[in-house]
Amino acid sequence: MRIFSLNIVKFSFLLWLASCGGNDGVQPSVSQVQATALLYGQQAVILVAGKYMRNDMVADTGACTGPVFRADSGPELAILTCKVTSAGPLTVTIRTANGNILFTETLMVPLPRVLLVTSKGNVELELNPQVAPITVNNFLGYVYRGFYRNTLFHRVIPGFVVQGGGFTTGLIKKDGQISPIFLETNLGLQNKRSAVAMARTSDPNSATSEFFVNLSDNPLLDYQSASNPGYAVFGKVLTGMDVIDSIATLPTSTVGSFENVPTTDVTINFAIQTQ
Repeated sequence: MRIFSLNIVKFSFLLWLASCGGNDGVQPSVSQVQATALLYGQQAVILVAGKYMRNDMVADTGACTGPVFRADSGPELAILTCKVTSAGPLTVTIRTANGNILFTETLMVPLPRVLLVTSKGNVELELNPQVAPITVNNFLGYVYRGFYRNTLFHRVIPGFVVQGGGFTTGLIKKDGQISPIFLETNLGLQNKRSAVAMARTSDPNSATSEFFVNLSDNPLLDYQSASNPGYAVFGKVLTGMDVIDSIATLPTSTVGSFENVPTTDVTINFAIQTQ
């Protein structure tokens, strides 16, 4: 009878464990969610710490799309990846396979920043995808591909703009530009001093890789009407405006069909996203 009673106790205990959920009958738990890499436009790496975690957990990550737990995740540390598509608050919710919430944490995706390392010094840009997502994504696409390496600031007009991002030494158009983008203006960003905007032709939807920095407030470059839609601002110079101002002091000349070309080459050595 003692053996029979003991077996009943063991059987009841196993049933109790099974009722707690999870593949091995133990309730999983999550104690912390922390990002080690959280850059707009790039793959996030989010660490999920806990106990008895399962490979069938589900993650809701909102604007961080395509969430997947990596194969090297374990029962005490799961590694979650997803593609960051928005700046600002990012709510991460970890659930069991049957939908029970284990943990919720709100992380913060900072506005993206790009460092331009130029022959005159460093310039750091802060971009605003919340207002101009098409333009920011386009610009970052060129940054990721290394397109801006060894391009020139080829147009300088003191008190107006410094423009670059499309030509190499000798005013040779750089290969690799992709399709033009839709113009994003009249959205609240203005062509004020230090604002960064896309250059274009007379076609409003013709911007590719070239951009300019406003040296002063230029309201005439903002949206005026449907027939005069202005130029798309997508960020600002955060640090290094003194470098831009120094470029604006260089003597210029006309080279073929190009006007306001610095007589000394000023190059973007490379551009990289830093935040």
